[in-house]
Amino acid sequence: MKRSTKRFQLLTAIAMTATGLSAMAQSQDMQYFRYNDRNGINVFETTKSDTTPFHKMKVKIGGNFTQDFQSISDQNNATPVIVNGVNTNKLAPLTSGFNRAMANLNIDAQLEDGIRMNLTMYLSTRHHEETWVKGGYVQFDKLSFFKSDVIDKIMKSVTIKVGDYEVDYGDQHFRRSDGGNAIYNPFVENYIMDEFATEIGGEIYYHHKCRLFAMGGITNGELNPTVVASSQIDASTGKANKYTPAFHGKIGYDRQLNKDLRVRLTGSVYEDKSAASNTLFWGDRTGSHYFFVMENTAATSDGNAWSGRYNPQFSEQVTTFMFNPFIKFKGLELFGTYEMAQGRTITETNMRTATQYAADLIYRFPARNEHFWVGARYNSVTATRPSVTGDITINRMVGSVGWFVTKNIMLKAEYVDQQYNNFAANNILSGGQFNGFMVEASIGF
Repeated sequence: MKRSTKRFQLLTAIAMTATGLSAMAQSQDMQYFRYNDRNGINVFETTKSDTTPFHKMKVKIGGNFTQDFQSISDQNNATPVIVNGVNTNKLAPLTSGFNRAMANLNIDAQLEDGIRMNLTMYLSTRHHEETWVKGGYVQFDKLSFFKSDVIDKIMKSVTIKVGDYEVDYGDQHFRRSDGGNAIYNPFVENYIMDEFATEIGGEIYYHHKCRLFAMGGITNGELNPTVVASSQIDASTGKANKYTPAFHGKIGYDRQLNKDLRVRLTGSVYEDKSAASNTLFWGDRTGSHYFFVMENTAATSDGNAWSGRYNPQFSEQVTTFMFNPFIKFKGLELFGTYEMAQGRTITETNMRTATQYAADLIYRFPARNEHFWVGARYNSVTATRPSVTGDITINRMVGSVGWFVTKNIMLKAEYVDQQYNNFAANNILSGGQFNGFMVEASIGF
């Protein structure tokens, strides 16, 4: 959703004015809210804990800023492919230096008791240098305006979210970097196969007092919605393409068993049977934090913004499942992912598959505040590419160290090694590998 600079300036002015008129309210906490600083670490869906009293409407202005220093080298052994006298399989030469800074602007409003609104904007990213709106939604944890005791009782266990929001498929999207917001991520980059999309729809959560929860959601299945009927023919059905709703759901258990041990386990599903262009694995409008790795000499920062990631190209149809265990014992954390996906493009008749595994092992210390951490990640993707026989595999190993200088300022460094296997000889990723160091500073408030 692109917005002009004038509209953005007007929106910011309105929000700043509202903040100035309610300076005291600005300092108060939001209800059912995930903080943009260190307090948001290991927070997933907001709970039904009602610990913040409501007095009057308030507006909170927050933001994120992230700057990277990159020192990575890459290589491949792909067969030269000459187009207009240029080898399109020749990698762009890399050097050490700073990447483009990324910044987000977050506006949250407590509209009424138990009713909160969020609007997030990308001010500067790799893929979009200009301001773009990520999305916005309204979250209902109370429906007091109905003045019904029955509804009030139901809402003690129910959360409703509607708008253009980040689809709650899997748990990894709660730990990923999102443009300037890198403060929840103990590593610099996201998964190889990055599950993230903003779509228009709604989600309903049920929270049981035993810490079981369930969610069901329906969306339009599109990042860029349209009301223009398709003129394309679906190769599988032989009929004009139709835009069907997408469905997603999650069930899980999340409990702090004692002061030292927390256990969480969730299972998620997402399905879209027909779309104009589904982008569940390609919906990030900010871009990768690994700039220009494995890109050819004609690559540009915004045009080739997803360096180091893999898009399975399930744009027409997709069904995918994800399972995420999370265990935290004192300062030691284990977060895992197992994902099974299948889908196709509109020109394909058969479904292809993609499987992803990942494990994060993090140790935070010292015990009294956990300001520092060391971590390791293993991430692997095996997938079938369009019109290609056999599977490809991409493996990544990452080591990370980090420090929360304050609750709002984070500094981290990592070493990454990623390898590409079984790509065709004429593919630029054939024999591909990149490795090196990244240093990242991030602010969130």
